[in-house]
Amino acid sequence: MAQRVTYNDAMHLLERLIATPSHSRQEQATADVLYDFLTQRGVEARRHLNNVWAIQPHHNPQLPTLMLNSHHDTVRPSQSYTVEPYEPLHRDGKLYGLGSNDAGASLVALVALFCNNYTAELPFNIVLALSAEEEVSGVNGVRALLKELKEQDIKCDMAIVGEPTQMQAAIAERGLMVWECEAEGRSGHAARNEGENALYKALEDIELLRNFRFDRSSELLGEIKLTVTQIEAGVQHNIIPDRCRFVVDVRTTDAYTNEEVVELLAEKMQSTVSPRSTHIRAAVISMEHPLTRAAIAVGCDTFISPTTSDRTLMDFPALKIGIGDSARSHTADEFIYEAELAEGMERYEAILEQLKRFI
Repeated sequence: MAQRVTYNDAMHLLERLIATPSHSRQEQATADVLYDFLTQRGVEARRHLNNVWAIQPHHNPQLPTLMLNSHHDTVRPSQSYTVEPYEPLHRDGKLYGLGSNDAGASLVALVALFCNNYTAELPFNIVLALSAEEEVSGVNGVRALLKELKEQDIKCDMAIVGEPTQMQAAIAERGLMVWECEAEGRSGHAARNEGENALYKALEDIELLRNFRFDRSSELLGEIKLTVTQIEAGVQHNIIPDRCRFVVDVRTTDAYTNEEVVELLAEKMQSTVSPRSTHIRAAVISMEHPLTRAAIAVGCDTFISPTTSDRTLMDFPALKIGIGDSARSHTADEFIYEAELAEGMERYEAILEQLKRFI
């Protein structure tokens, strides 16, 4: 039987994580900390790359499975820090430190939730998934971990994703694509008006993107947003440019797959369209899903998240909810309120208790 994880235990774990640098793709040390914490408390923890995971000892494949997920990597600290980012500092009811808010507090609270229900008989299974590389959407983070779980015949049906949301329930978030576009022309002398101006071709495509309207709209997320954010053309003032490159920021919805958006617009544009990736998809969970109902039952408000997270990589319903405030993420002197950790641990337990009613 796993040892119960108290508020003090969770706080001490969070302090250790802050004190252990874990920039994206460099999370070996925090993976060690998490693995050791779990095994020392009687949990059969497992490692895959820098991801740490565990299942209940009585995992029943006939029952639905809830994943408890958060990430232990961080961005690099801002140069504007006035406190030491890797030294946990308690002051005025706050805990300062890099990763305290994004997403250390949520992670340790989910660790506590898993440990405290490790041997509980529930109408669903629980899988703990502490992932790496979230901040860079890396291939060795939750994507690799989800593949590992499938290879172990563990099918996840739903997830709680721990990200700072002030413990309110994010039921949707947009997907993201970045397109590298290139228009081709033919160079010539500007004074003779020779050649074929690639810049003009690109401007026509940009105007197309600016005014394009999709036939379908998402009930929750509204319209897909297309924004040209960079453009580059030409080598000097008197040469017609034969290449024009521009970048498009695309915020997708559940009305179309990312691949459908690319195909639909690429066939209308003169420029070639090359997405950097298509894996960050829009994520929506129904208001009638048991997880959403459980969160509402304990007093959570629902909202649409303006930020992306690893939930976009999950092919099953997921609710993003966690401790802290996303406005503090990636900022200097990142912190959580100490009371937020205690309140978040209680709310996670309450959601799990309510989930029993709706499964």
